[in-house]
Amino acid sequence: MLSVALTGGIGSGKSAVAEFFEELGAVVIDSDLLARDALERGTQGFDLTVARFGDEILAQGSIDRKKLASLIFHDPKAREELEAIIHPIVRRESSRITRRAKEDSIVINQIPLLFETKSADRFDLVITVESERELRIARLKERGLKEFEIAARLGAQATDDQRRSIANIVIENNGSLEDLRRRVEEVWSELLTQRSRQ
Repeated sequence: MLSVALTGGIGSGKSAVAEFFEELGAVVIDSDLLARDALERGTQGFDLTVARFGDEILAQGSIDRKKLASLIFHDPKAREELEAIIHPIVRRESSRITRRAKEDSIVINQIPLLFETKSADRFDLVITVESERELRIARLKERGLKEFEIAARLGAQATDDQRRSIANIVIENNGSLEDLRRRVEEVWSELLTQRSRQ
């Protein structure tokens, strides 16, 4: 099995890259999706988060993610406390999915905060996706984020240089989706070669 971390800043195109890898045969684990699941009502993550941040983050009995996001992106200590609740849950679930994968799988772990959580050494290889800042901002505006929300999220994440410092492979995403697909196919060939050497 080859264990790969896929990282990149918000709006860089990680999700598109992950989808292409999945089409090519990778087992893809989306940490953002696992983190969302960790906050669903009835889970340990839900209980711990409400106990820490109070009922004001709730809407109709569920955690209002926008309220929670606006709170943590303006308070680094609050963000660290939320991460201390969610990250162990995400790691446990990620490990469970990996254990169930076939022995010869290439497992791609999509982890936006790989550099920030100092988790790179848990993987055989690290891939980072990069995109020009203006393109990332445009994509985030298309998702409906306001400029102050985009600035807060970009400011809370590692820089491209920091992510590049832990990466074995860099995927640049400044062109079309077809350009990106071709680059992912090239990287997939590299991963297959790497797996065969293990």
